[in-house]
Amino acid sequence: MNLTPKQIVEELDKYIIGQEEAKKAVAVALRNRYRRSQLSAQEREEIMPKNIILKGPTGVGKTEIARRLAKLVNAPFVKIEATKFTEVGYVGRDCESMIRDLVEVAVRMVKNEKIKSVQQKVQNIVNQKLFDMVYPNKKIEGADEHLDRQRIMAELEQGNYDADFVEIDVPEQPKNIEVLATGNAEISLGNIFDGMFGQNRKKRKKVTIKDAKDILSEEESNKLLDLDSVNSEAIERVEQEGMIFIDEIDKIASKENSKGPDVSREGVQRDLLPFVEGTSVTTKYGTVKTDYILFMAAGAFHVSKVDDLIPELQGRFPIRVELNNLTKDDFYRILTEPKNATIKQYQSLLKVDKVDLKFTEDALWEIAELAEKQNLTSENIGARRLNTILEKVLEDINFNASGDENREVVVDKAFVEETMSKLIKSNDLTKYIL
Repeated sequence: MNLTPKQIVEELDKYIIGQEEAKKAVAVALRNRYRRSQLSAQEREEIMPKNIILKGPTGVGKTEIARRLAKLVNAPFVKIEATKFTEVGYVGRDCESMIRDLVEVAVRMVKNEKIKSVQQKVQNIVNQKLFDMVYPNKKIEGADEHLDRQRIMAELEQGNYDADFVEIDVPEQPKNIEVLATGNAEISLGNIFDGMFGQNRKKRKKVTIKDAKDILSEEESNKLLDLDSVNSEAIERVEQEGMIFIDEIDKIASKENSKGPDVSREGVQRDLLPFVEGTSVTTKYGTVKTDYILFMAAGAFHVSKVDDLIPELQGRFPIRVELNNLTKDDFYRILTEPKNATIKQYQSLLKVDKVDLKFTEDALWEIAELAEKQNLTSENIGARRLNTILEKVLEDINFNASGDENREVVVDKAFVEETMSKLIKSNDLTKYIL
């Protein structure tokens, strides 16, 4: 999808309110990827992605911006927490695991795309196999054989026999135990034992025709796929389009002349550095170069600063964007504008129980004002504050919804004030209690 930066921002606006500066920065970074792809191979090799640090409190849209950006262009994407990585010798995950996770995501994406391209062919094969199983039991004696076969095939395709049982051969799934050998290359013990004791072992299993369709579809799809080309395409996609979002990077930033646990934090930064700079990682699908993966890091940086990161790592994140605290107006827009707005989600959920939930305009503004006040007077948790308020406001409505009859429920300002008054008073009182 060759979107211009303006078009990218317009797409992000459908899900994320405000934060125009951050949207602009990621939109330009994404467009630069497209521009790079149009250059000659020699020119492309010299152009590295400009990695981004997003600074701002929790709940203002840092992760959502990165996730929506990747989804927009169908790029392989993983989100990791920097605090899960530790220096070699400490308990935790090694930094190479984020690259292996990204490759796994890409392999699944490519495989699903390939399966869709052969879906019709697979469906025909599966239907024919199942037809051969059910025909002897469904045929009508004395009927025209050609017309009878057509009838049974049509009913099979329509799902009329989905509840019936058939016996099929199901491949046995070996228990894969992955270990790290020298050089951190992955070895699957399951695959080794398969090679020693024979592959494609199957067992007979009785399943419904509905389940049989899924099992046989997967089996036939794998037969039609060239797994080597899937793996090579996935690696290519990771190298050229992959995105990694490193959250909580402020938690591994250490101040100058600090001692104790901060030593380990700096160690994590140094372990991350080679991957951000560009290195090769061995995975079970092949070797991956990380030179052109786009890294986005994020953190609140309440205690530490971006400048507390080691200089080498700072240099690999040349674009720094500060996200703004959310205001009352932002909260109102978050409640009403996005495609996945929280209000719309609650309305959809309650429709299942035949409740038509409606909010008056003044109720929405009251919720927005409460969210702003609570974030200012207590811990700032951004847009997540709306969820805590709405859960409280709709607690009784959710509890009493039974689905017995259609009914309309209108939430107005008075209802919000009454529901939240006790909670707000108790929160205010805690300020004065030691």
